Order: sequence, then C-alpha cells, then structure tokens
Amino acid sequence: MEANKKLYESYVKQITPVHNKWLNLLWAFLIGGLICTLGQGILNMLMARGLDKDTAAGWETLILIGLSVLATGMNLYPKLVKFAGAGALVPITGFANSVAAPATEFKVEGNVFGTGCKIFTIAGPVILYGIFTSWVLGIIYLIWQKFAV
Repeated sequence: MEANKKLYESYVKQITPVHNKWLNLLWAFLIGGLICTLGQGILNMLMARGLDKDTAAGWETLILIGLSVLATGMNLYPKLVKFAGAGALVPITGFANSVAAPATEFKVEGNVFGTGCKIFTIAGPVILYGIFTSWVLGIIYLIWQKFAV
C-alpha cells in the first residue's frame, strides 16, 4: 500500500507542470498593462473625436467588451488567458470572456439547453454576489446615514 502511494506521488510530480511564479507575474503585469493601455488609447481617441469623458468611457467599455467577446469566439482570448493569467482575467475583458466562453462551449447542445442555460455558469456567481454585496453595503450606508454613526 505504501509503495503504491509513493508511486502515485512520483507520477503526480512528473505530470504536474512546473511554473515560474516570477515569470507568470511579469506576463500578467505586462499583458494586463497592455489591455489597460489599449483601453486608454481608445478613450483618448474617442475624446479627441469630440466625445465628453463619460460618453467616451462608456463607448470604450463597450468596445473592449466587444473585442473580448470577438476574441473569445475566435478562440484567441483563452490562449491569452493561459499565457497571461490574471493579467487577462482581471480587466473588464476577462469578465466578458467568462460570459462568452460557456456560450461558445455549449452551443452544440442547442440555443436553450446549451447557450441559454450555460452562458452564466461562470459569470452568474459573480453577478449574484456582486449584487448581494452592493445591497448589503447599501443597507449599511443607509443605517450609517440615518443614525450618523
């Protein structure tokens, strides 16, 4: 029994990929920075075309989400995420990818049971707990304001 356990542990050690944490951190920083730089470039371009800052920021967000969904549909964004890790997952583009990825993955099961049921598999909990947390914080803020604590 002990020999099997040692054999299994050596097998797991052999097939488990080894990661360089510092290199992963560098790539996450660089790719995340490039995504943010792209966003800033889009914002600057829209403002240079005469849009006010708030309108330009809204369009910038929509453009980044659209590019992310397009890249997810073309199977490019998952490769970027595999390479850059959190650098590609943290910006708004990562959230758009998390919504679009299940839709493309389960489309073979049909529109209702595939795409419709699975589209919020990953993003659903984020939306749920984001709304719940904002509700709780709103109640705390209301109490804070009411009683001037």
